[in-house]
Amino acid sequence: MEQVFYTLQDFTTHAEGITYLLIAVALCFFGFFWVFLSERDD
Repeated sequence: MEQVFYTLQDFTTHAEGITYLLIAVALCFFGFFWVFLSERDD
């Protein structure tokens, strides 16, 4: 799948969307990792 960006606005919007998805995944991973670490303290 090849995607062509005709304007800078299209590219920036696409890059921001990917960035927000990666941030959401990282926050979810951090939450699960925190629970994993805190359960080991028992």
